[in-house]
Amino acid sequence: MLSCQEITEIVTDYLEGRMRFADRMRFQMHVGMCKHCRAYLRQMKATIGSLGKLPDEPMPTDVRDELRERFAAWNDAQLADARKKPETT
Repeated sequence: MLSCQEITEIVTDYLEGRMRFADRMRFQMHVGMCKHCRAYLRQMKATIGSLGKLPDEPMPTDVRDELRERFAAWNDAQLADARKKPETT
């Protein structure tokens, strides 16, 4: 069975219909038995619904550039952390 952490990592794939049948069933089984993940799934659906109602306005260039810089820094840190972790076999 999937863990709650795994659910949070794959919830977008679930909501976008990008999961194989077996993975979708494992996801639904966990959510069916875990009230916290059910609440999280409801929250994600509500967030997506709310964001879909926002007007389409272009993002200011400075905001876009800042977001890209922050994401790149975060991504670099994630890759550096992954390289530091010893491999387990």
